[in-house]
Amino acid sequence: MSHEIEKGVPVPSRWINEKYPLDDMEVGDSFFTNSPAVKVRPAVTHYGRRNGRKYVTRSMDGGLRVWRVE
Repeated sequence: MSHEIEKGVPVPSRWINEKYPLDDMEVGDSFFTNSPAVKVRPAVTHYGRRNGRKYVTRSMDGGLRVWRVE
């Protein structure tokens, strides 16, 4: 089996940055999502730890709200 080596192919951004506006949030900002909390909470927490930010999530009617607190 042979694999072709390719140059100049960009690495796609991580899905969390594409799906949720975490990069654009300032302290006090929030957003609502109807995505399953079991998937969003760990992803947001991990993103915050890697980027020196803190987020809080709360289940609400029909979804989840995410706040940036630090």
